[in-house]
Amino acid sequence: MKRILVPALILGLTIPALPVFAATADEARVTFLKDVMPILNNTGCTAGACHGSAKGKNGFKLSLRGYDAQFDYRALLFEVAGRRFNRAVPAASLMLAKPTMRVPHEGGVRFGEDSDAFRTIEKWMSQGAPFGDTEADTVTKLVVRPEEILLEEPGKEAALAVTAHYGDGSTRDVSNLAVLESNSTSTAKIEGAKVLGERIGEAAIMVRYEGKFTTVPLTVLNPAPGFAWKKVPQNNYIDKQIDAKLKRLKIQPSELASDAVFLRRVHLDLTGIPPTPEQAAEFLGDPDSSRAKRARVIDDLVGSRAYVDHWSLKWGDLLQSNRKHLGEKGMWAFRQWIRDAIASNQPYDDFVRELLTSVGSTFQSPAANYFRVNDDPKLAMETTTQLFLGVRMVCAQCHDHPFERWTQNQYFQLAAFFAAVGMKPGFDSDEQIVYVKRDDTEFRHPTTNKPVMPEYLLASAGSPPVGAFGDSREALAEWLTSEKNPYFAKAITNRVWSYFFGRGIIEPVDDIRGSNPPINPALLDALEKDFVESGFDLQHLIRTIVGSRTYQAAMETNEWNESDDINFSHFQPRRLPAESLLDAMTIATGSRPDFPEVPEDFSAQQLPDPHVDTSGFLNMFGRPERESPCECERRNDLSLPLAMSLVNGPTLADAIANPEGRIAKAILAGRSDRELVEELYLAALSRYPTAEELDRAMTYLGSSPGRAAKAQDMLWALVNSNAFLFNR
Repeated sequence: MKRILVPALILGLTIPALPVFAATADEARVTFLKDVMPILNNTGCTAGACHGSAKGKNGFKLSLRGYDAQFDYRALLFEVAGRRFNRAVPAASLMLAKPTMRVPHEGGVRFGEDSDAFRTIEKWMSQGAPFGDTEADTVTKLVVRPEEILLEEPGKEAALAVTAHYGDGSTRDVSNLAVLESNSTSTAKIEGAKVLGERIGEAAIMVRYEGKFTTVPLTVLNPAPGFAWKKVPQNNYIDKQIDAKLKRLKIQPSELASDAVFLRRVHLDLTGIPPTPEQAAEFLGDPDSSRAKRARVIDDLVGSRAYVDHWSLKWGDLLQSNRKHLGEKGMWAFRQWIRDAIASNQPYDDFVRELLTSVGSTFQSPAANYFRVNDDPKLAMETTTQLFLGVRMVCAQCHDHPFERWTQNQYFQLAAFFAAVGMKPGFDSDEQIVYVKRDDTEFRHPTTNKPVMPEYLLASAGSPPVGAFGDSREALAEWLTSEKNPYFAKAITNRVWSYFFGRGIIEPVDDIRGSNPPINPALLDALEKDFVESGFDLQHLIRTIVGSRTYQAAMETNEWNESDDINFSHFQPRRLPAESLLDAMTIATGSRPDFPEVPEDFSAQQLPDPHVDTSGFLNMFGRPERESPCECERRNDLSLPLAMSLVNGPTLADAIANPEGRIAKAILAGRSDRELVEELYLAALSRYPTAEELDRAMTYLGSSPGRAAKAQDMLWALVNSNAFLFNR
């Protein structure tokens, strides 16, 4: 290396003698692609909060997370008349003066003048600032060791060794430049290339380097001595997969829930409505074995009318069945089509295929309403991938996906499948006709303005040629619903699982990607395999889940699983959804709310869309507006206004005091105090009162006059209890 003294005046500063490198024959070649870009990513220069934001920072914009290296190279070397790059005095370049704070920098110090980052960038500029070879200098894969981290107790740490493999066959240790992130910072904290266990639990460590991602599962074990696995019943393969992991993690699952708890739970999860007092009394009085009568209840509920109501509501939310989009007649037609599909247990692949290839009148061919909601190729693609593949493509519209392999080009190639979908008015004012356009089907890339041809997200063996059908949507539907598609069955099994456990095996359920791994991969693989082998039978999948011991476990914990909230070792209580809460109140009080625009015997589960007025109760408790295909649109939060609505609001108070309600009818029928108390407990909590509860209630009822008012107070207390408000 040759040192040349060069005085210079840069930005009003006199720069001391600085080295300029003269490359020698045996000196390592430094390129932007292989050496400089990783530094910009590691120091956060390309982050969304810095120069990688949509508009950049202070006039300087880089691509988000460095997804477009050529764009970043041009920005550094040629923008603002090349002021960021000084070939004569590399160390005086603005791109080194800013991050070292020799000149003011809003982003603060990113590295020091004695750092490897400084020396690498300086050397790169002294060698002429070459861009590099787009094949040889591109990372093809990452290898991380160890592949899994098991820490014996909180406070322990582990180092990760990250090796990058390049297109020319070379490798490099990039442990100090790779970006590490923990999906649970309360469980695992990142310190450079080390991972520190913070508390008992699990986390996924995402390792990111130059557009490549991989994840390393981490577990911080319970250090308490004395763990010994106690064998528990296994009803099916779900329990085997769950137990295999729990045993390895030193987590003992909870015991089975009581029959009463199971009955209320399974009714709410399968039909959205708790059992009636008569159903609860019959089940609890059945002398058959617990396992046998639970199996019978599952068989009775799956496929029942209430089951159809409940699952039609779920799919109505996801498919945005809403008169705002479809008109009133179209909304009712779409609702009926969904109900028919669920009632007939239409195979899920056929259901999706019918939606994606639908044509005709939105009245006569109701599945076509899918395109009345998604009336733009980009919107149709985003909804389709999020709903049926669990893949969020929206990020890739503006840039390559920051957490996945998907590119901006793939976004528009997928959207091009829907470019030929046309829509025109029908005979009725609200009717629309969905048809396949024969001309004007060209779909252009907004950046290049060149035509984009449809391409699959991932081509698998047996995928039909894109042009195999007159309508490219048919090819898309065949590819998407194929059993060989790695996302289709996985997405729906994961989504359905979340309905019974409050979270998916992958969470969020519609964000399946390599950097968001499943909490139990073997379980998800087993569910997916069984679902495909069943012929995409949703009822089979649901029966299998609710028939497992895992689903039927109690919410009460033991010393080994009390800190576990992700491995399904015990049941997690969930607040009742808005419609279930109102229907549960209807059963408890015996008073039916007055829903306008629908038959008087309609339950909240049966309401066709969010525009049926219910005095704001359902909207307050989180009913979705059906403006998005995301599960997140439904809110199950807890807040003071919700609590006050139940404590002081008219909906519950009027229902309890209704002269045609449960209490009034029971008193007029001459029920004894004991019978009245038992009926209220069965109606509200699906169980009989304990001996202590019964004694207290009967003492309260008989203490002074005003029996009806006291019974109303008791029911009010039961409905406002956690045992009523939560599915447990």
